[in-house]
Amino acid sequence: MSRLPLFPLGHGLFPDGRLQLQIFEVRYLDLIRRCFQDGTAFGVVWLSEGDEVQRPGQIPSVFPWGCLAHINDLVTVQPALLRVRCRGGLRFRLDGVEAGPYGVWYAETETVDADPAIDIPQDLQGLSDRLGKWIAQAQSKGFEDRLPMEPPYRLDECGWVANRWAELLSLPGEQKLDLLAEMDPLRRLRAIKACLEDPEGA
Repeated sequence: MSRLPLFPLGHGLFPDGRLQLQIFEVRYLDLIRRCFQDGTAFGVVWLSEGDEVQRPGQIPSVFPWGCLAHINDLVTVQPALLRVRCRGGLRFRLDGVEAGPYGVWYAETETVDADPAIDIPQDLQGLSDRLGKWIAQAQSKGFEDRLPMEPPYRLDECGWVANRWAELLSLPGEQKLDLLAEMDPLRRLRAIKACLEDPEGA
């Protein structure tokens, strides 16, 4: 177990995903600068209750799973405005959330191993093909840097493809949390297919 600073968001992060943030709250400016300088990660967690922006007297409630965020780029737009681009790392379970210095929340966390590389079966290949076409279109138009995902594009792996769809789909937080917590990448990808085929019943 390790103590990790948390960044609660309404949309969360999956391994190998891209997260772009504008940092302006005092409580996060120092945290993000230190993480970038030290090469350390912070934890992105889903809010179950509360707002992303701190409000007096409000105690946020978060779901018990999150994803490490590693800062790739940091730009100081103004002294009190940072623009950062992060890459999703390992998933983690969290426990014992508590307030730390300057209003940053911390938790005891335990990371879980990265997904094993499992080939995509034929009946799920269409999910990979659709992502591949989208990536190819973005590359041909010079918009690759706007994609919500980081290369390398592992379109032959169940876990990677499932994570990209999990980020792209508009699903309730609880459902995304179930996908994040699913240890079997093939089962996660099959759950994605079910969501696409029957959004109401998935």
